[in-house]
Amino acid sequence: MHVETGPQPKFVVIWLHGLGADGHDFEAIVPELDLSNCPPIRFIFPHAPMKSVTINNGMVMRAWYDILEMNIDRKIDHEGLESSSESIRLLIQQQVDMGIPTENIILAGFSQGGAMTYHVGLTHNPPLRGLMVLSAYLADPKAAQATPQEVPLLCCHGTMDPMVPHALGQAAAEQLKDLGWPVEWLDYPAPHGLHPQQIGDISRWLTDRLGSHQV
Repeated sequence: MHVETGPQPKFVVIWLHGLGADGHDFEAIVPELDLSNCPPIRFIFPHAPMKSVTINNGMVMRAWYDILEMNIDRKIDHEGLESSSESIRLLIQQQVDMGIPTENIILAGFSQGGAMTYHVGLTHNPPLRGLMVLSAYLADPKAAQATPQEVPLLCCHGTMDPMVPHALGQAAAEQLKDLGWPVEWLDYPAPHGLHPQQIGDISRWLTDRLGSHQV
């Protein structure tokens, strides 16, 4: 599903939901963002496939990949990770085929969707315009070893997150920063979700990346 802020969008934001949610999860955020200084943007909110999730007693739900153990290292299903990564790359290519250049595409994600954003976005060639990672972690540390590019990253996390520990998100951001990636790290006194202040920070970051002076 998608939402467009105006006719003939010049930019695309692909926003990936978290475990057990679906593409509608962040649809309502678009009207809350102040994007008045941006050209028309197409927001795309894809649905993850239905999968049996080990940490949820095998319950079938929307998941980008299976999580095998709920520990600090997040043991995951790498085959599922790569399968979903390929689907997201195909979605990016579809937008390119529709006339949106790769450098006008931002990849964003929350929680498991943020882990997918890291995995696809850090290794995508040609580079994307930016990556926005919310309350997430590096699903596969190897992705961080990609040659650093001038791809801005916004990484946000709640300090009281019981699902994805704040330390896990901060460690990922610091690792990437140490490797030379241009990372902006922001945290908030919040659990696993979006803090009201975050809406303004996301608006500001998107405007910096996509504002009218960037066309």
